[in-house]
Amino acid sequence: MYVVESRGGAISCMLLSLLFLGTWPAILTLLEWRGRLPQHTYLDYTITNLLAAVIIAFTFGEFGHTNDGQPNFLIQLSQNNWPSVLFAMVGGVVLSLGNQSTQYAWAFVGLSVTEVITASITVVIGTTLNYFLDDKINRAEILFPGVACFLIAVCLGSAVHASNAKDNKEKLNKLQGSQVGENRYVYILFKNDLEYGSSKPEKAKAGTASFLIELENRRSIKVFGRSTLIGLAMCLFAGICFSLFSPAFNLATNDQWNTLDDGVPHLSVYTAFFYFSCSCFVIAIILNITFLYHPAFNLPKSSIKAYLNDWEGRGWAFLAGFLCGFGNGLQFMGGQAAGYAAADAVQALPLVSTFWGVLFFGEYRKSSRRTYVFLVGMLSMFIVAVGVLMASSGHRKN
Repeated sequence: MYVVESRGGAISCMLLSLLFLGTWPAILTLLEWRGRLPQHTYLDYTITNLLAAVIIAFTFGEFGHTNDGQPNFLIQLSQNNWPSVLFAMVGGVVLSLGNQSTQYAWAFVGLSVTEVITASITVVIGTTLNYFLDDKINRAEILFPGVACFLIAVCLGSAVHASNAKDNKEKLNKLQGSQVGENRYVYILFKNDLEYGSSKPEKAKAGTASFLIELENRRSIKVFGRSTLIGLAMCLFAGICFSLFSPAFNLATNDQWNTLDDGVPHLSVYTAFFYFSCSCFVIAIILNITFLYHPAFNLPKSSIKAYLNDWEGRGWAFLAGFLCGFGNGLQFMGGQAAGYAAADAVQALPLVSTFWGVLFFGEYRKSSRRTYVFLVGMLSMFIVAVGVLMASSGHRKN
């Protein structure tokens, strides 16, 4: 079994994990914007997410030297380590619930703000729990200022959302042909664009009111007229779920509560990740098959047959699952070596998600100066936070 032992190797795992975990949400958002049902996308995603764990288990978990204290993946499958397995599976359950919530939160409050709020809650709660579970191997005088930076970032993220929502409302109010009702917009789209003397309207530019309307018409989850408090509530729920999966995984691999019998080795990070991903897979399958026939937020009903026949964007969904799976695996590999509190530096993934959001989705285009100030402040806090958390890395003795 391959074991990450050096501090540099652990940091490399965290940085690569940061890239992967910040990219897969952008792919799922892109598919929702193109009109693909989120139930179809998530079913595809969860298949390759599990496959990534299997690949990691049969490669890193099997290659290299093994001994009684550090058995390989296949050997551990037959050992009496069920208390640790249950901790790993609980981690997978809460991660699956959190990911399911963010899939819908992205539509209501945007990719960037969703990732900021959930990641910051994860760090504030999860990193504190991991610090004590790891027997304080991370330097508190460095770690907790990094946690404070994440807390500031979530406040700035909320300010960015509020400011951008106000900007969008002003854009829509100025659009010719829009009528304002009681807290709702009724949009009159010009058929064939006759009022502009054209039978083929030009594609709207990102950041304009016309772009917002085109997006609403095309996307699968309709958000006009809905309260953004729905999205913020889902962000809060997801953040709490995310804050628990890493401590649960920590308990699975290090057995701080001494639940294993004497002589039974701790779960390797690869075995724990396999069980973790299996439970994540089961919950995702149950929820999304249910949502096919009983969809949320007035989405159209679907079926297993319709899902199997829907190949539009399936390759992208598969890619997202691989990225998330390998990203989580690398996070846990780095955390086992340098402390799971330091590995929570990957929760700076909104840096990556915001980059994709601005570059490909037109988020914050043509926004006010106020919004840009809040956005720059938020990203700056994340840059500081990820550096500080990585600097707090320790070294596990065993």
